[in-house]
Amino acid sequence: MIAEQLINQLAEDRMEPIKDKLPENSSILANYETAEEYKDRDISEYEAGDYSNSIMDSLMAMHYYKLALSRLQEAADRVQDFRERIRIETEMMEYFQMVEKTIRFAQNQGVDVRNLTQLYNETKEAYKLVLDDLKAGDIERAKADYEVALEKKALLNEELGKVREELAYANADKIVQEFLIKGEKGIEIAQQAIEKAQKNGYDTTELQERLNVFLAVYDEVKALTDEGRWEEALKVMDENKETIREFQKAAEFIRMKVYERELEEKLKDVRASLMEMENRIEKDAKALAELMREGVDTTSAEIQLKVVVQELRIGVELLKDRKPLQAKAHFAIALNMLHNVDECILAHSYDPFPFHLIWKDA
Repeated sequence: MIAEQLINQLAEDRMEPIKDKLPENSSILANYETAEEYKDRDISEYEAGDYSNSIMDSLMAMHYYKLALSRLQEAADRVQDFRERIRIETEMMEYFQMVEKTIRFAQNQGVDVRNLTQLYNETKEAYKLVLDDLKAGDIERAKADYEVALEKKALLNEELGKVREELAYANADKIVQEFLIKGEKGIEIAQQAIEKAQKNGYDTTELQERLNVFLAVYDEVKALTDEGRWEEALKVMDENKETIREFQKAAEFIRMKVYERELEEKLKDVRASLMEMENRIEKDAKALAELMREGVDTTSAEIQLKVVVQELRIGVELLKDRKPLQAKAHFAIALNMLHNVDECILAHSYDPFPFHLIWKDA
């Protein structure tokens, strides 16, 4: 009875066959194969009536299965820890580079950065402890140290904001001038988008309202700059930064929708459509590269852009095989994915306070 129960339990607890998925010459594979050998002997012994040895071999099979599972879990945990360490390292490397750049430029501008530098060093050391914990496999300590690192980073961000604000007002003329240039272009785009959207039956009420609000802000900023009151103009921008962002997003959204409808119409002329798409891909690739240099995480958008290229390639091959309906489906996927990439670029590209302008000579 005991031998039978063990065999039944062994059948229930047995690992799913994964031999082909296990690395060769590994302890995991060795334990798994040993467990399989004991299991086969166990069944033969039970069928032969040798219940005593059957019981022993059942227990041995269970032991080696558990060893294999334990080692497999340990390997999975190590991979997860490694991925987490790489994620934190990458994230913080980009962040610290931005802080270092700010410190260097602020020093050149005569701004007091003693507090910022001290918090930067403390935060960097706090994250180093987290990475050391992960390398040592001490997950609990890593979690505790990570909480401390986040607190340090919050203090660093607060001080960073103060320094950036001081830098902004010290370079108010550059930032305001850039705003006026971009603002004028944004107004032009919005007006064109409204006109085209109305022709295509879109409701442009919201965009028109946002344009009117933005125009009021733009005119106020321009009037102050005409009088040389740069810092006051920058203050107006700061007080209305949400208005500025929302206007830009609304204008770009309508423009993209109109453009996409036009592009869909051009699908009848495949060659022209493909050239349009290729131009957009090239522009988006350059925009993503610029965002990446500025410290923005563009991984997701880059992957989507690669999918766009792949879908276009598949679509072209289907056209060569005289399968236009299937090709159109792939072109539609590419178009939708490209729109996602454009939205990502838009979300990170428009900043009423373009600090990169004051860093370009740092």
